[in-house]
Amino acid sequence: MKPKFKNIAIGIGSMLILFYVFFALWRFTKANGDKVCRRFEIELTDSIQHQLISEKEISELLDQHQLNPIGKTIKRIRTEAIEKLLKENPLIKNAECYKTPSGIVHVKVHQRTPKFRVIGIESFYVDTEKKWMPASPNFSAYVPIVSGRITKSMATGEIFEFISFLEENPFWNAQIEQIYVCENLKIELVPRVGDAIISLGTLEHYESKLEKLRKLYTKGFNTIGWNRYNRIDLQYKDQVICTKIGVKDSPVKQANIEPQDSTIAPKIVSII
Repeated sequence: MKPKFKNIAIGIGSMLILFYVFFALWRFTKANGDKVCRRFEIELTDSIQHQLISEKEISELLDQHQLNPIGKTIKRIRTEAIEKLLKENPLIKNAECYKTPSGIVHVKVHQRTPKFRVIGIESFYVDTEKKWMPASPNFSAYVPIVSGRITKSMATGEIFEFISFLEENPFWNAQIEQIYVCENLKIELVPRVGDAIISLGTLEHYESKLEKLRKLYTKGFNTIGWNRYNRIDLQYKDQVICTKIGVKDSPVKQANIEPQDSTIAPKIVSII
């Protein structure tokens, strides 16, 4: 065969192959597009750590916007619209939706990760990306609680940084259970061990204030016990003031608890 005719034959053969491929794809797409979705799978990827939204709530949300795929033909199901709607939910960080050749629609939902919960005039979570999210009526996350007079700007600002410090320090992460913001915006801490409320004052120099408290815990209270005081005040320079349980309006005197450590406050005083 002459080269000219050979090239023509190859060209015609290639065109026929391409036509067949496009025709097969069209038939396959049409056939699958006419399939009806009988199964809708919702996967919550991080539900073991926390669950702030349920599969039922996701289905109901899609129902409200006529986006539930059940009973619809595959070609009429708008996966992009499903993803967009779910991403607008403040409890959801990301969503991925796709169809399978067998007619199943699958959506993978990534929830936001709550860092702490605020309980005050408003009740909401703050996530690890400093975004606030509403509290779910059906689920709660086991995270630190901040209560009292706290605003959203404060929660995503200095309180967020303070809680990050506590989380990164194993000792304080195990000790502090709750944070309370007083009317004057000073901070009180509720510990997991003992009954004494800790008056931190402002968050200025909180690292050095907590270091004084750590020395008191590890050196002072090991000698005098944990249950004698109902308040520990860290607001004053070079001293820790402890208020004894059941004592009111008593003069402040120096207590017999001065650990031999130059880095702790020179005075640990107690209302005795």
